[in-house]
Amino acid sequence: MAPSSSSSRPVHLHSFSVRVLLLVLACLVSAATPSSAFRWSWMPIGRGNNSKNYGHDYRDALSKSILFFEGQRSGRLPADQRAAWRGDSGESDGGGAGVDLEGGYYDAGDNVKFGFPMAFTATMLSWSVIEFGDLMPPAERRHAVAAVRWATDYLLKTIAHPGVLFIQVGDPWKDHECWERPEGMDTLRTVYNVTAPRTGSDVAGETAAALAAASIVFRGDGADEEYAERLLAGAKTAFEFADAHKGAYSDDPGLRAGGCPFYCDYNGYQDELLWGAAWLRRASGDDTFLKYIKDNGKTLGAEEGFNEFGWDNKHAGLNILVAKEFMDGNALSMESFKQSADNFICTLIPQSSSQHIQYTPGGLIYKTGGSNMQHVTSFSFLLLTYAKYLSNSSHTINCGGISVGPETLQLQAKKQVDYILGDNPIKMSYMVGYGDRYPQRIHHRGSSLPSIKTHSQRMACKDGTPYYESSNSNPNPLIGAVVGGPGEDDSYEDNRADFRKSEPTTYINAPLVGVLAYFVANPNPGHIRH
Repeated sequence: MAPSSSSSRPVHLHSFSVRVLLLVLACLVSAATPSSAFRWSWMPIGRGNNSKNYGHDYRDALSKSILFFEGQRSGRLPADQRAAWRGDSGESDGGGAGVDLEGGYYDAGDNVKFGFPMAFTATMLSWSVIEFGDLMPPAERRHAVAAVRWATDYLLKTIAHPGVLFIQVGDPWKDHECWERPEGMDTLRTVYNVTAPRTGSDVAGETAAALAAASIVFRGDGADEEYAERLLAGAKTAFEFADAHKGAYSDDPGLRAGGCPFYCDYNGYQDELLWGAAWLRRASGDDTFLKYIKDNGKTLGAEEGFNEFGWDNKHAGLNILVAKEFMDGNALSMESFKQSADNFICTLIPQSSSQHIQYTPGGLIYKTGGSNMQHVTSFSFLLLTYAKYLSNSSHTINCGGISVGPETLQLQAKKQVDYILGDNPIKMSYMVGYGDRYPQRIHHRGSSLPSIKTHSQRMACKDGTPYYESSNSNPNPLIGAVVGGPGEDDSYEDNRADFRKSEPTTYINAPLVGVLAYFVANPNPGHIRH
């Protein structure tokens, strides 16, 4: 498995020793083909939301995609918590280091708070609200904004101490030896941080992007201007740290032991510096950040044209974000970013004569490495966002002699989201709780174990093993969770142990929120609604 941005899903699995975990990792590197030993075998039980004849209920899917984040919350839960099977957890996080790091999100099916993917999740949730929040029903917009705030309240805590950035809570190796609920976890809540001379431009740059993007949400939402100013000030602080101490956090041996192989910075820190600057420019309107991108773009690899976008690699999103400046006439010197954005989009258009991304026989975007749905939702979001920017500026794209306009991009995104919701060869939804058939045995500790609300007795590290190994459905459906998804042949094994396919992540759902919001208002795309 080649380490690159989102082409390499971090490892999340249950094991009984680090030795076993390392053995599994070694096997993964050898890149086995998708297993066919345990195929999905449910028969159709009705048409419902999964029927092409009836179309999809995008509003229902949107509601559930946002609800998912409540199931991922860490800390003391609010009175209006809707995922009622969850309880308080991690209330004393940071206490051992003398800091308050309560809150935030668990990244996936484990009980660790990884700052790098959490910040990216916050950026994408915010970008979803910025571009498509006006298309959300009012109640869902409020829930989406609350999901953003749950992340940004935590991220502000990570930069609250001058010269220090807290990047992780929880020892992932100890955590992955256990299968236990977050409400009763007894694994080490080790706190990891970066401070000079340790470098962390990647995490700090993404934190800057997240806080800057969120400041637009709260300023545009009109509900909390003071909070928006705090976020923008925090974004500038995080960016200054990132720029002053250049380097990847996982280059440090001590931090690498905690973050790798789960969320190593495989792609380098340079893209996060440009990404953070681009979001600060959009949030503040300050030409200083545009100048930073112009002056440092070549040095930091802006022209390298990576066709990737995810928690580790921001290049495609950066190009699209900066291309907007060019198309709006605000930065004519940034035309190269428009060309790079066009090149990326062309890789997603099967009709293009240029080289394009792999698709499964059923039509799903596919990249090797596991947790494939992170690519599907992120790329779909970029398709819709770029369609909006093109529409607003009357630009088009030339893809190998084919002129591509906004409608082509919208239709391509619709194919992807409809596949997720059930228009696929095995006729099942990959979103828990949506439609008639969806994954029942997802790789997620809290979902697969008895709820603290119904089983108050302590469950220690190994007490969850029988539940992990059981073929029973998870007792607590994590409504709205989108799993890693099928293999390259469209097969899906509803297997809790196959974390590459069955584990949900926050950064799968975050861009999907914006995608679904668009289709709530435009179920049959052909034009952008404002």
